[in-house]
Amino acid sequence: MALTEETMNDKIEVVQLAAGYPVIQVRTATIIKRDDVEISRNFHRRVVTPGDDFLAEPDADVMAIIQAVFTAEAQAAYAAQEVE
Repeated sequence: MALTEETMNDKIEVVQLAAGYPVIQVRTATIIKRDDVEISRNFHRRVVTPGDDFLAEPDADVMAIIQAVFTAEAQAAYAAQEVE
């Protein structure tokens, strides 16, 4: 009987906020398997904002989305919201 654990980002969403900037929601699934049969699945969510230090983002898919949606305008809108 072999137990294995697998972690994967199974959902990545871009949400445009009314404040004028997007955020990225990342859902990570932790899957436990016994003899290659799934016996458990748990989820964890995190949010990436234009103000985060995302240069060390470990997931290439998330980084590609960051580069596409966190434009200079989005980062300026986020910074303006943080000042208020």
